[in-house]
Amino acid sequence: MQYDPRRVLLHALTTEKSLNLRERGNCVAFRVALDADKLQVQRAVEEMFNVKVTSVRTMVVRGKKKRLGRFEGRRPFWKKALVTLRKEDHIELFEKV
Repeated sequence: MQYDPRRVLLHALTTEKSLNLRERGNCVAFRVALDADKLQVQRAVEEMFNVKVTSVRTMVVRGKKKRLGRFEGRRPFWKKALVTLRKEDHIELFEKV
């Protein structure tokens, strides 16, 4: 994959679980490209938000089966990245208003 931070980080996840992780451990969650690796995610976060990343954990989330009448389909697979920042760093995108 050609490295471009805007193509690596698709959008931030603001679920209840990810907000709890941010409050407890200074960890933020992103939906990332399926072919992005940990190093690309780390570089993209550091470049876009000017913070220092201490660790990156990635996981592939399997798409759920969905039915429409008698037909069955599947939602697409996607990749989630949990990025832990230094204690003194934070991202304004996630700060409370």
